[in-house]
Amino acid sequence: MTSEHYDAVIVGAGFGGIGAAIQLKRMGYENFVILDREDDLGGTWHVNHYPGLAVDVPTTTYSYFFEPNPNWTRLFPTGGEIKQYAGDVADKYGVRRHMRFNTVVEGARWDEDAKLWRVALAGGETESARFLITATGFLSQPQVPDIAGMTSFEGRVVHTAAWDDSYDPTGERVGIIGTGATAVQLIPELAKKAADLTVYQRTPIWVVPKADIRFPEPAKRLFARIPLTQRMIRAVTDAIYEFMVWVGVVHYRVTRGRFNITAGDLAKMQRFATIRDKRLRARLTPDYDLGCKRPTFSNSYYRTFTKPHVHLQDSGIARIEADGIVAHDGTKTVIDTLVLATGFDLWEANFPAIEVIGREGRNLGKWWRETRFQAYQGVSMPYFPNFLSLASPYAFLGLNFFNTMEYQMRHMDRLFGELQRLGATTFEITEDANTRYLDRMTELLGDSIFTVGHCASARSYYYDPAGEPSLLRPTSTRTAIREASGFPVSDYQIS
Repeated sequence: MTSEHYDAVIVGAGFGGIGAAIQLKRMGYENFVILDREDDLGGTWHVNHYPGLAVDVPTTTYSYFFEPNPNWTRLFPTGGEIKQYAGDVADKYGVRRHMRFNTVVEGARWDEDAKLWRVALAGGETESARFLITATGFLSQPQVPDIAGMTSFEGRVVHTAAWDDSYDPTGERVGIIGTGATAVQLIPELAKKAADLTVYQRTPIWVVPKADIRFPEPAKRLFARIPLTQRMIRAVTDAIYEFMVWVGVVHYRVTRGRFNITAGDLAKMQRFATIRDKRLRARLTPDYDLGCKRPTFSNSYYRTFTKPHVHLQDSGIARIEADGIVAHDGTKTVIDTLVLATGFDLWEANFPAIEVIGREGRNLGKWWRETRFQAYQGVSMPYFPNFLSLASPYAFLGLNFFNTMEYQMRHMDRLFGELQRLGATTFEITEDANTRYLDRMTELLGDSIFTVGHCASARSYYYDPAGEPSLLRPTSTRTAIREASGFPVSDYQIS
């Protein structure tokens, strides 16, 4: 059953979907819908609301460039503030009214005869649209570890991506699996209330000090009155983070890892200053280069492990039983609540997040896995007309998602502008342009930390299942925006 025909269907109401919707409106499109499986907008900032949640990129940088927010309370505010920002932007630009929540998209198929996308929803409904834009984000499918006995545990199980706000760990024996970016924020919060906390670590993580500051009211009034002042601060934070990615990740071969060593020394000094136990320090020290996986920022993580009721277990988990966890060293820890800070299934469940069938029956997920993960400019694939995937291989510009969204919006501007200029109805990236872009990305990654650094033990989500670091677009933000604003339109077949 087909209910309505749209100019565009956007899948996902997070910052990617909001940005895409704003760009469509700028181009004069109003007949579009944003579909999201959750009950509100915000994407990962709606789904995640665990204690301690905060952004780890300065909000002067972690925001739309065209929409600075003078109301941030601090440089690294809480997740609730980020969620509020998403709602404020959606309201200001009139995109909330295009959103349909509690709507699960099961797949999409290109109708060659009608030159339309048929988007299948749970329950049997089908929407049709000229254009399909998937903005499902990189962190949208929670990862549940495959551990023997997981379903046998009789206590409470909480995943950080489905946090129960009514849960109070006060006085409980808690076990948490994972020491990634989420766990670094959550572990100190759990330790404040739990009677006993055991942290199950598979891979140590680099943690560097967090230089957070609170914005006083006079500063916020100044930002509101003279937006240029906030943009000046953004210029500084943008430059710092761009420098970090440029010298520490993209051009690792050239810099010989000197920046990474220096940054690693900050983490070492913090560990030394807060943890006197040499053996514990060693167990919390990564054996891979800083930058192989996303580093984290915290002033309390290492200190938490010095508390007498907090225990680090790094021998691995043998199995989970009804009342606790048995480690590989034979010890069993009885717990009341099991917390899964195990992140997201970035590749198997997210690339793509829905089944997408293009021209001549090409299945996107199958094609990626049978050939290589690839996407022209991080958004387009051959045999998929009128389709832009905003969470694709070679899309992510390092640490800041908003810089990625910025260049993708510029790409949309140029592409849809050309369609309108020609009065055309379809676009599709050519195989030649796609191949040239893939070859260039592969060459550039040859200088990156992922290719020449010591990353074997990092278990980084930057690597796809074939072992290629195809998540990252190894260019500067300025280069990405320039290319998105001026790519040869002949790279697309437009008709």
